[in-house]
Amino acid sequence: MPTVALDTRLAVSCEAAVDRAAARNYDGAVTSDAVRGRSSAGWVTRTPSIVDRLRTDESSKIPFSVEFSPPRDEAGEARLWRAVREFEQMQPAFVSMTYGAGGSTRDRTVRVTGQIAEETTLLPVAHLTAVSHSIDELRSMVGSYADRGISNILVLRGDPPGDPLGDWEKHPQGVEYAQELVELVRELGDFHVGVASFPEGHYRAADLEQDTRVLVDKLRAGAEYSITQMFFDVDDYLRLRDRVVACDQEQGNKPIIPEIMPITSLRTVRRALALSGSAMPSSIDDRFTKAAGAGPEEDRAAVREVGIELATTIGERLIAEGVPALHFITLNFARATREVLTNLGLAVARV
Repeated sequence: MPTVALDTRLAVSCEAAVDRAAARNYDGAVTSDAVRGRSSAGWVTRTPSIVDRLRTDESSKIPFSVEFSPPRDEAGEARLWRAVREFEQMQPAFVSMTYGAGGSTRDRTVRVTGQIAEETTLLPVAHLTAVSHSIDELRSMVGSYADRGISNILVLRGDPPGDPLGDWEKHPQGVEYAQELVELVRELGDFHVGVASFPEGHYRAADLEQDTRVLVDKLRAGAEYSITQMFFDVDDYLRLRDRVVACDQEQGNKPIIPEIMPITSLRTVRRALALSGSAMPSSIDDRFTKAAGAGPEEDRAAVREVGIELATTIGERLIAEGVPALHFITLNFARATREVLTNLGLAVARV
């Protein structure tokens, strides 16, 4: 399996940081004010950004955000908008819209994200991937977002179309690294850029040291925050945070927003994990397997109960550790995430 390609221009040695994080005991609180992503200086950029939202949130409750996916058909679009309107009443800090492999949902992503920006009170973050796109096409995409008033973009290298775990091939006129895409978007105007991070390490990375260097390079290139891949062990998130701080204190001050998926289908989450090159810890997989039962169809109600309980437990621990926000994968449904938010005391109805 190929490994993550590194741009050595900004590479730093993080071996010692990885060793220290691996040896750290996370039984107690380990959060410092610097990694909460909130500033007492009250600094705000000219246009709304994710970091602005986290810094200026005056609520005593931790901010949360949600992820949507572009609908495939009219029925899917109706379901998406029901979720959008329900979450709008809960006042998330922001919402993100994913982007299909190889740009397969490009037009729908731009259209729907633009509608959210224009027709709701929500702050949208648009995904943008480098895979299968020339620089001219990437510039055009960024321009399309700007035309719809969208200034927050989550930059991803992206997965190859067809086989997400296959060899990643650079477009002949494209970019090789997510870091380069960060630089491109920043050069095009007053945009606020986020990137992905991986608590367990990206499956293409040779080791955690290399994975940490890649993230630090993206942050140094101008990314203002990162959103993690879904994970199940909070200690993995804490070690990632410590590795980044140890490698580069300045970049370590930037928010690392943990992602949570309230699992309601074992089949769905297993497929998502397989496509991302990740896996569920055996102890947790055993809980879901037992809940699903031995029948031809999984017991969705029992799986859902375990999923809500697990997401709540992970959320509680993350809040106790002082994370800057919680980001939820919704699959364009609101009910499961609402239940977790309610359990965490974060579901707020708009007055």
